[in-house]
Amino acid sequence: MTHKKTISIVLGIMCFALTLGICVQVRTVQGTNSTVSQNYEENNLRAEVLRYKERYENRYEELEKAEAELEKVRQESTQNNEDLEAKEQEIQQGNKMIGLTEVTGPGVIITLSDSTRDASSVLNASELLVHDGDVLSVINELKNAGAEAISINDQRLVPTSSIVCGGNIIEINGEKVGAPFEIKAIGLPEQLAALSRPGGYLEILKNATVGVELKKSNSITIPKYTGVITYEYAKTVD
Repeated sequence: MTHKKTISIVLGIMCFALTLGICVQVRTVQGTNSTVSQNYEENNLRAEVLRYKERYENRYEELEKAEAELEKVRQESTQNNEDLEAKEQEIQQGNKMIGLTEVTGPGVIITLSDSTRDASSVLNASELLVHDGDVLSVINELKNAGAEAISINDQRLVPTSSIVCGGNIIEINGEKVGAPFEIKAIGLPEQLAALSRPGGYLEILKNATVGVELKKSNSITIPKYTGVITYEYAKTVD
């Protein structure tokens, strides 16, 4: 009787161990399948993003070629015609003013970067980050100082541009950009560089331990705005 009881106990232990092993294996397989499935989905999403990016770049190249052809035709059609040449110059000047033309000239380059201090060393870690309000304040000061063209991380600012917070990044013209923020401004360098004056907003950012760098340059290139500017409510006065 005792022998049978011992055999039963051993068989029970073996069955329990076998069941436990099967459960562990099933969980491992499920976890592996879940990881493989997740990686598969991520790879598909990454591939889809790359495909859309390639399509966008191809369409943009086609647009640039079409614009170059249009400009060539316009130049040919305005030759030896003073009235048309004057209108062409007006169009070019207007495009330059609203940001639809790449421009170059002297100015300043301001770089704003998040602080390198340990977040645990301050009560509010957000104080160590560059926020949309900081970028807006610098942009406003540049405009007040006479900046004729401004870009942020190569995003050209136009009258309809928006700068809004999007979590740990900032959306400019609907495009997501992150720190460091490189702000280029074309204008009189000495006048634009006055932003680093005592009591100015750049000094306030420096005192808040945010990274600030300003340098003057005699040759800055700011790209054109690549979006579409539409006016729904403003009408031309006849």
